[in-house]
Amino acid sequence: MQLKGWEQPDFVYVIGDAYVDHPSFGPAIISRVLEAHGYKVAIISQPDWKDENSIAIYGRPKLAFLVCAGNMDSMVNHYTVSKKRRHTDAYTPGGEMGKRPDYATIVYCNLIRKKYKDAAIVAGGIEASLRRLAHYDYWSNKLKHSILVDAQADIVIYGMGEHAIVEIADALQSGIDIKDLSFIHGTVYKARNLEHLYEDYIELPSYDALQEDKLNYARSFKIQYDNTDHITAKILVEKYKDYQYVIQNPPAEPLMEQEMDEVYALPYTKTYHPIYEAQGGIPAISEIKFSLVSNRGCFGGCSFCALTFHQGRTLQTRSHASIIEEAKEMTKDPEFKGYIHDVGGPTANFRQRACKKQEKYGVCANRQCLFPKPCPNLIVDHSDYLKLLRELRSLPKVKKVFIRSGIRFDYLMADKDDTFFRELCKYHVSGQLKVAPEHISDKVLMKLGKPENAVFQAFCKKYKRINEELGLKQYMVPYLMSSHPGSTLKEAVELAEYLRDLGYMPEQVQDFYPTPSTISTCMYYTGVDPRTMEKVYVPNSPHEKAMQRALIQYRNPDNYDLVHEALVKAGRTDLIGFDKNCLIKPRKMKNAANEKKSQYGASNKQSGNRSNVQHKNSAQKQGQNQKQQMNTKNKKSIRNVHKKKQK
Repeated sequence: MQLKGWEQPDFVYVIGDAYVDHPSFGPAIISRVLEAHGYKVAIISQPDWKDENSIAIYGRPKLAFLVCAGNMDSMVNHYTVSKKRRHTDAYTPGGEMGKRPDYATIVYCNLIRKKYKDAAIVAGGIEASLRRLAHYDYWSNKLKHSILVDAQADIVIYGMGEHAIVEIADALQSGIDIKDLSFIHGTVYKARNLEHLYEDYIELPSYDALQEDKLNYARSFKIQYDNTDHITAKILVEKYKDYQYVIQNPPAEPLMEQEMDEVYALPYTKTYHPIYEAQGGIPAISEIKFSLVSNRGCFGGCSFCALTFHQGRTLQTRSHASIIEEAKEMTKDPEFKGYIHDVGGPTANFRQRACKKQEKYGVCANRQCLFPKPCPNLIVDHSDYLKLLRELRSLPKVKKVFIRSGIRFDYLMADKDDTFFRELCKYHVSGQLKVAPEHISDKVLMKLGKPENAVFQAFCKKYKRINEELGLKQYMVPYLMSSHPGSTLKEAVELAEYLRDLGYMPEQVQDFYPTPSTISTCMYYTGVDPRTMEKVYVPNSPHEKAMQRALIQYRNPDNYDLVHEALVKAGRTDLIGFDKNCLIKPRKMKNAANEKKSQYGASNKQSGNRSNVQHKNSAQKQGQNQKQQMNTKNKKSIRNVHKKKQK
């Protein structure tokens, strides 16, 4: 601040991560965008939440405090799906755990409110975005308020916040009080009444109604899910008692290509702050340092993914020129070895909106683009992505360009032109292609929002055939999920049988993790599918979840008892045995030869009684004689020792 001649920053940005100045990190984008618009931003990374002075080191900002828990929800960052504390934090210097609190957004905002009672507070980031309205919290197993209520923030920015943060900054700079900012898209705010709403709005079930009946939460969630498009979404209102409303404005408009290019062309240093070097740096940078973001948004619509609620279903892309320029700069890095690790986004092979209608009418509220079958209006075209990859491959110093962010295989199978598929196998696979079928049971796939198993099987055959034609030995690694709503032990056993036939056992298993604001989490909490309100089986006991997870790794000896129990409960004891199709062997081997041997031993027991008794008697006499001799010797030796001691 002294070097820049600042007396007071416009914004003080409190974040739960260490500061990494890279566009894959939300705080870096928001701070650079504000800087580009002439605002002064000071950053406090990972303050000591037990000391209110830790957020006072810059004093009070001129316009507002900004708060972000980090690149991940703080609870996901801290805990595994089994609610055990993680040992490392990739977003902290040296990977050290414990540098941020649980529910970090709430804690930071309350810390600021305690120190500066009337300061303006704007919360954002993935944690605030996905908790913007009442939501189920897996870690406390409770329905929680909108984060605005508990955090005492004035406003929440949800989704990708470039548009909203600049509008808020300009409004505050012009003298408008933050409590009057009720008109900015992509934000959520509090109000004491609804008199100021001049547009149509939808009133969701109140927080009290949500607590009274879980089905009300399912209905509310469906309305929220149908209002995530910037063109079609309505204002949503959630009532808290009789004196407070939480109001969600429609989403902000997606960035146009030129705007995306401008955001990614800002002067990022592309690494972590140098103060972290002595502590071992920030581990998370290694995953993205030599990767390129080519798109945002996803029309895939997986039930367990929060992208619909955060980035939306409208695809946004960067231009080839923007991506190529970033790649050229990347090759100048002394650590660059010639390998671009990834070119993609939420789904790598999406490079345009799902259909032309979306540009004018927005995404459909009553149907998905790919699920359960590809929409007739879906544009399936890999030509633009293919051209981009070819341009990147031709750059000097670039040896290989990999694709590691997800390939949507059903979209690829819908393409009648195999050119991209062949070049994917030939140039962009590092020996193993990772894909995410998630499951093989059509019943479970319907709940997952994934295509039927036949599509994946066809993809596997085609992948194998193309590799054989190219003379390549490359494999496929399927990502699989256990314990998703809809999966009983029967379906879990089916998945284990599939892995048996495939001859593959994954080293790691993704157990379904109920994170805020996904369809799957809503099913987990309510026991119904919010899209149809039909009942869904939910494996929510820790023991059953452990059994389903163990079935996927049935070859692991440590899982034997769980697998055995699961097979018995599922009525599949036919899979316990010595046949090649069995998953596990019985522990106690009782075959006919052993039984015959034991019977022979029993029959001989009586016939040999006399000889045994005689042998026993003689042995006993011999033993007694030996014992007497030993006792005599021992007594003599003891006497001798005693005499020596006396002398």
